Amino acid sequence: MNHPIMAQIEDQIKALGFQRVGMTSLEPAISLRQYEEWLAKDYHGDMTYLQTHLAHKTSPSNLVPRAISALVVSCNYFPEVPGSTDLPFKANRVALYARGEDYHHWFKERLEALCQSLSEMYKDQVFWPATDSAPLLERDLAYRAGLGWIGKNTCLIHRRQGSLFFIGEILTSLPAPATATPSPDHCGTCHRCLDVCPTQAFTKEREMDARKCISYWTIEAKTSPPLELRDKMDGWLFGCDLCQTVCPWNEKIFGPSLREAQSVSPSDPELESELRLILTTSNKELNRQLRRTPLARAGGRGLKRNALLVAAHYRLTGLTPEIEMYLSHPRLGELADWTLNRISSHPSASEDH
Repeated sequence: MNHPIMAQIEDQIKALGFQRVGMTSLEPAISLRQYEEWLAKDYHGDMTYLQTHLAHKTSPSNLVPRAISALVVSCNYFPEVPGSTDLPFKANRVALYARGEDYHHWFKERLEALCQSLSEMYKDQVFWPATDSAPLLERDLAYRAGLGWIGKNTCLIHRRQGSLFFIGEILTSLPAPATATPSPDHCGTCHRCLDVCPTQAFTKEREMDARKCISYWTIEAKTSPPLELRDKMDGWLFGCDLCQTVCPWNEKIFGPSLREAQSVSPSDPELESELRLILTTSNKELNRQLRRTPLARAGGRGLKRNALLVAAHYRLTGLTPEIEMYLSHPRLGELADWTLNRISSHPSASEDH
C-alpha cells in the first residue's frame, strides 16, 4: 500500500512478529447490516456483549474520538503460538490458537510498542491499540485493509498466510490512503468447511449460528449443550478448528503438520489423566493454573463440563468414579448422569482400537 507510514514502520512490523499490515478508513462497515441481521436472529446465543457493543461497532470513532483510520496487522499462531507457554492439556483436542499463553497479553504489548513508536514519529496524532476484545468489526477492517477475504467459514483467509492468524488494530487520527483494494474471494466452489462441521453450525455460506458451534459451547456458554448436540461435540476440550483445518488454503501452506497437530489418540493414558485432573481439581485452583492461557476463558466449571463431554465422546470408563462425584452437582449433575449413561451403554473407545 502506497502510504508513507508503511515504509516507516516496515522494519518494526517484522521485528514485532507481525506478518502483514494494511490501512483503511473507519467508514461504516461493509458487513454492518449483515451483523445486525445476525444479532436479530439470536445467532449470538448468550454472548449479550455482542449486542451491547453494537453502537461502537457502528461508529468506531466512539471509542477514540479523533480516530478516522485503522492500521490492521496480522500475526500467525501456527505452527507455534508466539509468547507461548507449555500447554497444560497436550493430549486433548484444544484449538490451535489456545495452545500457549493468552494472546491478549503479548499481542496487546506488541501493539502498544508499535503505538509508542508511531507516537514518537507523529507527535500530534492519536494511536490506540486493540485486539479482538475491543468492540470492533475487525474482520471487516482487515478485509478493507487488504489482509484477506472473508471465507465461507466466516474466517479471514489470505492466499499466502491461510487463516491461522490473529488480527490486531491501531485506531489513529492519521488519514488512510484514498484507495485500498480488498482481496478478491478465492473460495470458489469449495464448501469443505461447511460440510465438516459436526453440528452443522453454518446456516449458509459466511453465516454461523453460534448456538450450534462447538467453540461456543466449550468456551463461551455457561450451560451444558442441548441433548441433540452432545454426541456431536467431537471430543473437543476447548474450541474447534475443523472448519479451518480442512480449508485447502491452510492445507496448501501447512501440509501434513496441520493434520498431525489435530490428532488425538483416545487410547493415550495422558488423555484420561488430564481429564481426571480437571474433574478432581477445584475451580479456584484450575483458574489459578490457567490464568494466563486462553483456557481460563471457560473457567473451572466450564472445563469440567467439557471434560464430561470428552469422556462421553471417547467412552472413558476409567473415569467413572470421578464422573459419579458430579451426580449431585447443582449445575453439572444432569450432564454427569448423561455421561455415565453414554459410557455404560458403549465399549470404551480405547477398546475399539
